[in-house]
Amino acid sequence: MPQSFSNNWVHCIWRTKNSRRILLKSFRYRLFKHMKNYAQRNDIYLDIINGVEDHVHCLIRLKTTQSVADVVGVLKGEASFWLNRNAILDEHFGWQAGYGVISVSPNQISGIRKYIYTQEDHHTKKTLKEELKELNFSKNMIK
Repeated sequence: MPQSFSNNWVHCIWRTKNSRRILLKSFRYRLFKHMKNYAQRNDIYLDIINGVEDHVHCLIRLKTTQSVADVVGVLKGEASFWLNRNAILDEHFGWQAGYGVISVSPNQISGIRKYIYTQEDHHTKKTLKEELKELNFSKNMIK
């Protein structure tokens, strides 16, 4: 469909398995850079990615042929593969099952970018649990 257009932006959040605080600064930004490059090579528009020790935030613009589940699955899978292949950690790495997603209005993009960019500062003031409650995520995501 060459004439199809999408301006479908989503803010995605997912946690490490068992919410382990394992995404250390020493490699976290290399991981995010790898994920951004991988996304670009795979025709995924990953606008910004950031996070802290136990979770990741992404702002993604979906194409008409992409679903949130497929894109998040690809990104999570590649991140796990990269961390485990490169033996970044002393143990096997994994993500939680599932993710959270919020649709983002185009006029809110700059605010969401800033919010994702400042995750470290943000989490000096609030826990992930508090953040997810404010964003009205389901109780299953907040656990």
